Amino acid sequence: MSMAIFNTFGNVGVFILLLLWLLVSALCVWGRPATFVQDFRITWSDSHIRQIDEGNAIQLILDQNSGCGFASKSKYMFGRVSMKIKLIPGDSAGTVTAFYMNSDTDTVRDELDFEFLGNRSGQPYTVQTNIYAHGKGDREQRVNLWFDPAADFHTYTILWNHHHIVFYVDEVPIRVYKNNEGKGIPYPTMQPMGVYSTLWEADDWATRGGLEKIDWSKAPFYSYYKNFDIEGCPVPGPANCASNPSNWWEGADYQALNAIQARRYRWVRLNHIIYDYCKDKSRYPVTPPECLAGI
Repeated sequence: MSMAIFNTFGNVGVFILLLLWLLVSALCVWGRPATFVQDFRITWSDSHIRQIDEGNAIQLILDQNSGCGFASKSKYMFGRVSMKIKLIPGDSAGTVTAFYMNSDTDTVRDELDFEFLGNRSGQPYTVQTNIYAHGKGDREQRVNLWFDPAADFHTYTILWNHHHIVFYVDEVPIRVYKNNEGKGIPYPTMQPMGVYSTLWEADDWATRGGLEKIDWSKAPFYSYYKNFDIEGCPVPGPANCASNPSNWWEGADYQALNAIQARRYRWVRLNHIIYDYCKDKSRYPVTPPECLAGI
């Protein structure tokens, strides 16, 4: 074989190896779409979680005996997670359906919460978001949803990167928490987090501060999940994944809200927010530093 032919095949071989390496690296970062059976485990009361629609969706059940919960089998460093959820219809007062990320560490917990607070029939559904960073939480905000989340599935998303955390409802941003570590404000950058969901009784606080109790005559209560999507750096995984600036969720398009997102965000803040810890002077006579820094 001539040297020219050898060089040609050698270059092709190197090119193919490079493509394979890029493919493997990509799979390590985002991989295939998540599925309940392959990517999640039941953490609480398996008799109250049922697979439906040939395993494409699941039903969570709350009754007087128990609630239930599930979690991802892996933890992730940065990325985006989303689920389509249909909440409890009718009188759901006192119930909480939660979708969140959690480091599962007690003293220095990091956590990003969606908590859907049940209502009395005819009242708006409220979604509470909360952020724990380096063990400190109590950063609640509440938004009344502008649609009936029990009538159909809607997409709830958490984006977490080195620049900010954004909570989305159907691609509409409802909460932004910026990375202000440079100003001494905690931000979750050190710990991977798993993806969790629970359905449980919380009638001591969930609806009108605990004034509205669960009507157990309406039980059992059901919420539904489908279209699980996790795109991030699994841990354990490639050592440089979480700090790789080429991850799509770290790109320029995801470092700040674009003009359309910013307009939608202002609309939510002007029309649908009903509680913001930053403005609660009874709890915080001194404004929390992240509120002053701009969240």
